[in-house]
Amino acid sequence: MPLIKQEVSATRAWGLWKIEEPEEQLRLAAPEIIPQEIKHPEKRLEYLAVRAVIKKLLNEWGMGFEGLTKNEHGKPFLKNSSFYVSLSHSFPYVTAIVDKEKEVGIDLEHSKPKLSRIAPRMLHPTEYEDAGNDITKLCIYWCAKEAMLKVYGKKDIIFAKNLLVSPFSLQKRGNLIGRIIVEDRQTTLTLRYQIADTFAIVYNL
Repeated sequence: MPLIKQEVSATRAWGLWKIEEPEEQLRLAAPEIIPQEIKHPEKRLEYLAVRAVIKKLLNEWGMGFEGLTKNEHGKPFLKNSSFYVSLSHSFPYVTAIVDKEKEVGIDLEHSKPKLSRIAPRMLHPTEYEDAGNDITKLCIYWCAKEAMLKVYGKKDIIFAKNLLVSPFSLQKRGNLIGRIIVEDRQTTLTLRYQIADTFAIVYNL
């Protein structure tokens, strides 16, 4: 199906896609060779669908998509482009964001009970106290930290220590304040969250 949500401005574009197509159809939208190591059918669909999203976003600016590459930290980059990109998937949804000027991070997660099990080691005590047993709020905290990690772009991070999110009042959509703290350097980010169906999306503004 086409994008179920899309927002495009002069410098930024992001989109959300729900996978309902077979692999053969997605190959037409994103004619890329799937790496041989990707065997699982859902992972193969996610691989193609997220690239179809990026292609459509770039087409909104009259630009083509030449593929993705990654650095040693696993951070994705657009081939032959100076634009910044971030992507996420949680079947059957995939999402991607492209920005012409600044680093971006986006994350999509389903609200699942397992979040309650991992929350104590992933959240700062203040965050954990704020979320309580609210699975949706735990999901937003998790997404926010993943989005900030993607902005930071390296893996030397402890979620409960280096990626902090200020307590917030839960709504269908809203803004968050996040901080990336590494050694004696602190970067403050504003993040936008949205709740839809059984999942949440968070990305930096």
